[in-house]
Amino acid sequence: MTEQKPILLCMGNPLLDICVVDDGTLLKKYDLKANDAILADEKHKPLYEELVKSYKPDYVAGGAAQNVARGAQYMLQPKSVVYFGCVGNDQFSEQMRKAAHNSGLIVDYLVTEEYPTGTCAVIITDKNRSLVANLSAAQHYKDSLHIDLNEKWEIVKNIKFYYITGFFFSSSFSSMLKVAKHAAETNKVFSFNLSAAFICLDPQMKKHLNEIVSYCDIIFGNEAEAEAFATSENWETKDLRGIALKMANLPKTNKSRSRVVVITHGSEPTIVAKQDDYNINEYPIIPAKAEEIVDTNGAGDSFVGGFLSQYVQGKTIGECVNAGHWLANINIKRVGPTFPEEKIPYPS
Repeated sequence: MTEQKPILLCMGNPLLDICVVDDGTLLKKYDLKANDAILADEKHKPLYEELVKSYKPDYVAGGAAQNVARGAQYMLQPKSVVYFGCVGNDQFSEQMRKAAHNSGLIVDYLVTEEYPTGTCAVIITDKNRSLVANLSAAQHYKDSLHIDLNEKWEIVKNIKFYYITGFFFSSSFSSMLKVAKHAAETNKVFSFNLSAAFICLDPQMKKHLNEIVSYCDIIFGNEAEAEAFATSENWETKDLRGIALKMANLPKTNKSRSRVVVITHGSEPTIVAKQDDYNINEYPIIPAKAEEIVDTNGAGDSFVGGFLSQYVQGKTIGECVNAGHWLANINIKRVGPTFPEEKIPYPS
């Protein structure tokens, strides 16, 4: 039997998620929003020790792009997805390797001796989640030590679909751009996630965003990120349908593919717009009862993973969205961005 060759490459910041349930005390103490994602600064440094010492956290191999990779892999044949990122040489990275191996995901980490593996505080309050990422090793991905190596670039060249998040801007924009340009030059699919509102609004990251968008065949985002993107472009609207359409029709490098923009909106229908097509489609989610919802952390990443698992197989956009909704529905009934060990077959 021929071994499965990877068809999807995801790149990002591998982080060990430290997940706790809180009554809002931590949000007030560390000046956090209930449903947000930020990078840690000095005032957040004591947070991680407090979570470990004062709570009973769940540990999950995370980082947005790695979550997507695991989600897509969950719905594909083993070894269909490969993941690049930078970790420390420690027990946390070994935990992530084992989790990836058990799920069939191929991880090809750059390992640094200088920094520990990155972590992300995940504070769950009443179905919401606040993410505070301490990137550490994750933000020290070096092109010359990894993607520029012949054997690594061969992996890139042999793959037809790519996914990278906006969070990677602060880690290795140069490697991101290399993959994006390769995709455009070879007519492969480059997909991208806005990731967080602050990425659209930060002046330096906005420069990166403006450059990378021209290479994007698929752009994912949620309602807050879409609104932040509109603000950054001085579009005076909060209409998600209109924003999605404007994003879809921004200038594009590879004109042989029409850009697709996918905006999730919590329990509201997912919005899809396509370049040069003014028919905006909306797809209802798969509802879950309030008592079934455990944690929405990772729901967006699960959606993207499900979407891409079908997209790489040539399915229609509607089928891709439905698969995303299906996987997100499974995920929100669990703690963190995780999936059942006994795989649930997708009823395609």
